[in-house]
Amino acid sequence: MITREPTLERLAIAQSLMLEPFGLSEASMSQALATIREHRVDDADLYFQTTRHEGWSLEEGIVKSGSFSIDQGVGVRAVAGEKTAFAYSDDLSVESLLDAARTVRTIAAAGQNKRVKLERKPKIAGIRTLYAPTDPIATLDSTQKVALLEKTEKLARSKDPRVVQVMAGLSAEYDVVLIARADGTRAADVRPMVRLNVTVIAEQNGRREVGSGGGGGRFGLAYFTDAVIESYVQHAVNTALTNLDSRPAPAGVMTVVLGPGWPGVLLHEAVGHGLEGDFNRKGSSTFAGRIGQRVAAKGVTVLDDGTIADRRGSLNVDDEGHATQKNVLIEDGILRGYMQDSLNARLMGVKPTGNGRRESYASLPMPRMTNTYMLAGQRTPAEIIASIQRGLYASNFGGGQVDITSGKFVFSASEAYWVEKGKILYPVKGATIVGSGPEAMKRVSMIGNDLALDTGVGVCGKEGQSVPVGVGQPTLRIDGLTVGGTA
Repeated sequence: MITREPTLERLAIAQSLMLEPFGLSEASMSQALATIREHRVDDADLYFQTTRHEGWSLEEGIVKSGSFSIDQGVGVRAVAGEKTAFAYSDDLSVESLLDAARTVRTIAAAGQNKRVKLERKPKIAGIRTLYAPTDPIATLDSTQKVALLEKTEKLARSKDPRVVQVMAGLSAEYDVVLIARADGTRAADVRPMVRLNVTVIAEQNGRREVGSGGGGGRFGLAYFTDAVIESYVQHAVNTALTNLDSRPAPAGVMTVVLGPGWPGVLLHEAVGHGLEGDFNRKGSSTFAGRIGQRVAAKGVTVLDDGTIADRRGSLNVDDEGHATQKNVLIEDGILRGYMQDSLNARLMGVKPTGNGRRESYASLPMPRMTNTYMLAGQRTPAEIIASIQRGLYASNFGGGQVDITSGKFVFSASEAYWVEKGKILYPVKGATIVGSGPEAMKRVSMIGNDLALDTGVGVCGKEGQSVPVGVGQPTLRIDGLTVGGTA
């Protein structure tokens, strides 16, 4: 059997779904881009997208809801200096594409300050295959999907008689994008995404506590084997049962140890957002203008890597057609670079880093994280916990937020323990961790050898847009953090 090179295969899939059925072609895209270029622009692109999403949810032993949706359309953008003109349509047709191009041209006509010749012969984006172009919705039939949820619920209830309620959700998405840039670049991506979530409620002596688990990535639903489901369920049940025995969390300034994996969401919020190019170009980030300076303790190396196979935050190409990269942001405590989309990279005189992302064809791209994590150190987790005289060990986090300008963050721990003289004494509830991202990174005193990435549940919000991301870190000891508690 003769197969096409993966990049050409993805282009063929995208064209068969979003161009050919609607009378669109390479000539149509070139005409639209030429229409935009009738006025002065520095950059322009077309972003076609079609997305099919399916979701199932189970509660009280029965599947209570199911959903299926299809969305498709095209976004048309022109950039001149710092100004952006943008129009989109959910009608894929030659007429709608050219109408959007003319609208963008009209918007872009005022206020430009530079003329650049952008016409190029079409060129195909480079070869990259981080995940298979699978339609995950088709990898199991409806009966199998319901059975998977029922298996999850049954397993959770069998773990402990104190489990009184189980909720489970399964989702699958098939996302295809096609990008045509004014510099001639043509890129496409076929992006599968699946996720399984389980939430349990445990009750003891009239007290109820919640635990959750789950994960996923860019593959089919067959990923959710019995062993994977077991790991998600066990985590959810353990969290709920642990919190049944929790005591009010102490408050004050103390040593905090963060567990590996999902607690990297603190790194994502407290440091990652501050390293996105737009905030630094505008000078609104606490990291602005600090390339080459020490911003973290020695040993702290932070990467944003969109090239990890099958990961939730990974992309073959970003939403501007650039290949994603493994970007070193902080190296041994020294700031090395920012995450860039094309607009901010051009204005800052650097190259794009493959971090131009958008929620959909109806959204503008901006610099966003992919998979952001800290590299491992040399200490064992046991050594790190044994080093605490009095402090908190936070093994899992709930929600959090950060102020980009000041770098200040607030996070709530969903599973945490009080530690004295190197011994974990008891679980605590209600702990919130407050601090400054740059200051917290300077106070990292021990770095574990147990780097782990999250299980595939991250969703990042910025300026009203949500995109899937990954986080990760090893066990970390941070000195002098403020913990707000309930004790």
